[in-house]
Amino acid sequence: MHKTLSLEDLIAKKQKENVEVGTDLEHEELYDLLIPPGTVVSVIYDLVEEFALEPVTRKVPVGIANSEEREILALRGPLEKVQAAEEFLYKEMKAWVEGQ
Repeated sequence: MHKTLSLEDLIAKKQKENVEVGTDLEHEELYDLLIPPGTVVSVIYDLVEEFALEPVTRKVPVGIANSEEREILALRGPLEKVQAAEEFLYKEMKAWVEGQ
């Protein structure tokens, strides 16, 4: 039986890599790219791997239903990488939508 990778698996993998490599991201200025709900998972994996961003979750205030906060996925990294990843995200999502 095969196992389907989840975003939790990806987050755990990146955290393990950071510990093994000794990456200390706390001293850099880091920025978050918020991933819209419904984003294609393969695009998220590509973003994490290609731009070496760290997947994290954030609580964000929303004004829908009875929920005041919602936990969403964010990809964290230096400003230049986050900006490049944002461009990539929108290009990939546009291509995916137009391909439907």
